[in-house]
Amino acid sequence: KITINRIIAMKSSARQGMGKAKSDMFSRADNEVAMLAHALGHPARIAIMRHLARTQGCICGDLVGILPLSQSTVSQHLLALKKAGLIDGQVEGTSVCYCVNRTAWRSASERLRRLFEFVDERCC
Repeated sequence: KITINRIIAMKSSARQGMGKAKSDMFSRADNEVAMLAHALGHPARIAIMRHLARTQGCICGDLVGILPLSQSTVSQHLLALKKAGLIDGQVEGTSVCYCVNRTAWRSASERLRRLFEFVDERCC
């Protein structure tokens, strides 16, 4: 059973160089695809990306009117997408205007395409 104390101990030993993060055991490319999958791993984030792709930008408050989520929840999803580099945000007055980072989106699309091209259609 993993407890919060065990997690803290693991992080502490990793910081001291005694342990190695599990993600370090995989290639950079695999870690990047996993980060993208995590960032896109919620239907609200897919809806946000779809909405931003259709428009040339969006103020965070606009998304609250479109999604069945609270402002704070929408903000958390925007933060996850921004942390993954899939969207950019610019402060405009008292709001933040978000838009798709087109360069990152093209790169993400290519990485995911490469992942899925390994599927053998003859497989069950």
